[in-house]
Amino acid sequence: MPDAGARAIVHLPASLVALFPGAPRRLEVAGATVAEVIGELDRQVPGMHNRLLDAGPAIRAHINVYVAGERASLDTPIPPGAAVHVIPAVSGGCR
Repeated sequence: MPDAGARAIVHLPASLVALFPGAPRRLEVAGATVAEVIGELDRQVPGMHNRLLDAGPAIRAHINVYVAGERASLDTPIPPGAAVHVIPAVSGGCR
């Protein structure tokens, strides 16, 4: 179980929340690392883990996670009260 003292505010994109009816776009989640935060997020919103991580486990290629404004990996520490943003990758356009 994640350290109850280390809590982050997780911000989710509307495109992801739309897949989970009733899920909020902003949640307070416990965890000392990004991996622990995603685990706790999955406990609050079952199925979220599968949308954010591949079998590695690793953050999916089309998902970006930022902690306190910095790009993060699964082992990135979460400072207490940090903002964690989950942002889908944007691609496309024309030459």
